[in-house]
Amino acid sequence: MAAQVSVIGSGVEHEQRAEEIGRLLAERGCTVVCGGRGEVMAAAARGAKSAGGTTIGILPGTDRRDANEWIDHVVVTGLGHVRNAVVAASGDAVVAVGGRYGTLTEIGFALILGRPVVIVEPGLDVEGVPRAETPTDAVEFVFAALDRNL
Repeated sequence: MAAQVSVIGSGVEHEQRAEEIGRLLAERGCTVVCGGRGEVMAAAARGAKSAGGTTIGILPGTDRRDANEWIDHVVVTGLGHVRNAVVAASGDAVVAVGGRYGTLTEIGFALILGRPVVIVEPGLDVEGVPRAETPTDAVEFVFAALDRNL
């Protein structure tokens, strides 16, 4: 079964890094999970699709049409921000790119659930969470962490 990696975050200024992470994950056979909407979420999905990967979007609302165009499988939750727990739980590992409070909650849920988390620079300052200088470093962290957890 292919690994699922949740790419979380927000901010148009972080889209290039998120797209590269999505592409690198897909090139290594991962399914990319995200919140299914815009900015970092769309960029990660776009990157994954550019490499022939599979994407899952976990939406806060109940309308599948709210998903960005690069999402293959849409999960509607009707949970609003609470869907962040589902995004975190759906990844075998989590990569944070930019973001604000929603991203912070996803990092928190991932840590509670024991998922490996890495924050890509420049990113949120969360004590005890490893940081990656580049998208490549982030993906290498994910695979090292997944290898340790197998």
